[in-house]
Amino acid sequence: MHVNPDPSRRDSDPLVIAGRTFRSRLMVGTGKYSSPEVMVEALEASGAEVVTVALRRVDFRGGQKTILDYIDRNRYFLLPNTAGCYTVEDAIRVARLARELGLSHWVKLEVIGDEKTLLPDPVATIEAARRLVEEGFVVLPYTSDDHIVARRLVEVGCATVMPYGSPIGSGQGVLDYRRIRRIVESVPVPVIVDAGIGAPSDASLAMEIGADAVLINTAIAQAGNPVLMAQAMKLAVEAGRKAYLAGRIPRREEALPSSPVEGKIASAARG
Repeated sequence: MHVNPDPSRRDSDPLVIAGRTFRSRLMVGTGKYSSPEVMVEALEASGAEVVTVALRRVDFRGGQKTILDYIDRNRYFLLPNTAGCYTVEDAIRVARLARELGLSHWVKLEVIGDEKTLLPDPVATIEAARRLVEEGFVVLPYTSDDHIVARRLVEVGCATVMPYGSPIGSGQGVLDYRRIRRIVESVPVPVIVDAGIGAPSDASLAMEIGADAVLINTAIAQAGNPVLMAQAMKLAVEAGRKAYLAGRIPRREEALPSSPVEGKIASAARG
């Protein structure tokens, strides 16, 4: 179960994954931008340190710049993504390719189970995660909002779990915060809400209920002004985390006076 950090150390509240420390709790994807230049500006505005890249969408045949050429790897931690993979073998092959290319032995694992909804295949994801962990990968799996599946992923050695808030690119936000909260309470690794974030309020609420980070792509890349939206998401994640650490008041069915009633001046008698 996650425990709030020591209040005296809240100004130093890093995200730690597999022994590596990150200051930002906002991770950003690199797809769907109108141009690489806009992507670079948005990454900078987001304050993100972790940047995901879908390797199946990178053309390695040479001759032209790829998305990788625009990412400053001295500034950003590159997280290869197996997006677009529908089988265990396909996902493992893409992860191995990333390592062979010298990109990273960390991998954001995606094994999609349905082409229409793009929801993950839990059984295949667990199996792929198990095999990749055995091969020495640090695995960050995209998964369902089922806390039992999250536990199984932790049992096979995943460094995080990354439940969806809602379908990829849908912008619906987190459809069931209770399920995300249950995952937060059920696993000892960081929980990163991945997919479905549509607005800064979605990101903030995900953080308020205890998520350790959020990964956002479409909501930034497809915004009218991606750079401004990246700034807004940065602030929302920071605000949500601070709210979680502060501890919100409980919800009540009835009103509660904000001023004490003891010792109040009696109302003048009616004459």
